[in-house]
Amino acid sequence: MNDMQFLDNAYILIEDSMIKEFGKETTERMNDLRKHNPGMMELDAQGGSVFPSWCDAHTHLVYAGSREREFVDRINGLSYQDIAARGGGILNSAMRLRSASEEELFDAAFLRIHEMIRMGTGAIEIKSGYGLDVESELKMLRVIRRLDASVPVAIRATFLGAHAVPAEFKNDKSGYIRLLTDQLMPRIAEEKLADYCDVFCENGYFTAEETIEILEVGKHYGLIPKVHAEQLSHSGGIQSGVVSGAASVDHVEFANEHDIELLKSSETMPVLLPGAQLFLGLPAPPARKMIDAGLPVAICTDFNPGSSPTGNMNQMVSLACILYKMTPAEAIVAATTNSAFAMGLSHTHGSIAVGKVANLFITEPIPSSDYLPYYFGKPLIKNVILNGAQHF
Repeated sequence: MNDMQFLDNAYILIEDSMIKEFGKETTERMNDLRKHNPGMMELDAQGGSVFPSWCDAHTHLVYAGSREREFVDRINGLSYQDIAARGGGILNSAMRLRSASEEELFDAAFLRIHEMIRMGTGAIEIKSGYGLDVESELKMLRVIRRLDASVPVAIRATFLGAHAVPAEFKNDKSGYIRLLTDQLMPRIAEEKLADYCDVFCENGYFTAEETIEILEVGKHYGLIPKVHAEQLSHSGGIQSGVVSGAASVDHVEFANEHDIELLKSSETMPVLLPGAQLFLGLPAPPARKMIDAGLPVAICTDFNPGSSPTGNMNQMVSLACILYKMTPAEAIVAATTNSAFAMGLSHTHGSIAVGKVANLFITEPIPSSDYLPYYFGKPLIKNVILNGAQHF
């Protein structure tokens, strides 16, 4: 992760939305390209640096309303668990989402995605999980499918019905799990609404055993496992993810040495979410221990209204350097190549390589790649290219 390669005075040739070629710019090569590609459009980076677009493999950006009141409650001393116990948190978002129309959810998410595009993001995973009943979960997933057809970024959909137990199932969690597995999953599979199935494995939410149960049924319906793991306490989410063959385990603030060893023997990507960790005042995940042990890690935003109300991946890269002592190269790789892997897109996204989708951003002139996370107060992105076309 710390071995990021650079090429000075370079060119990239894009054809049919794909990277066809790149290399050192010479007068001879440029003349040859112009000769064999009459009418070719040219974009001068004007001394800026060209990066692969960020890949954000963990968001909840389809939601209704906002939760700034809970932000103030935490400032006044309430914990995430305290707020949830009195009907806030995920259940607050569920109440708002159930009353919102599909069109309202689509319009709001559409604007959020375009904010993310302007900040350099070119692939996004979006979870359900604020519906918590059959129709509302399906409504969220249909909105995500519409977004996928309406925006120029790659989108992956995740079914997160096991985000919390809704009020109507407060005393019947097994009944709610049956609703997820017996009613929702067959319909999701029938309509091809999701790529992944996620579970919030946490004390007071879903146990490690319940997590495995839900993920195994999801696999039967073609849904690849993911896990919200070890965020607020150590609850066995990483082990459940590894046992289930999860693509990723996300948050991992309370991961321990045993978890690191488990991950080393798997193909499961640990995903770090510094925005949520900072916003909730949680301990930092053992990022440095993971990387030093030979593990890759990914960096994502966790864009959601309650614990990380931002889709700014540039900010996440800076926070990873500041809070986790990751080097700029490690953080950039975590937010591109590794995050693309966590959402099943590493064959098409996450790096500048021949045959990959031409999703790039161009910065203002900067002295080095280290400057990108260092100068954290100002967006440095000047141009955004998605599928080979300039968007900003």
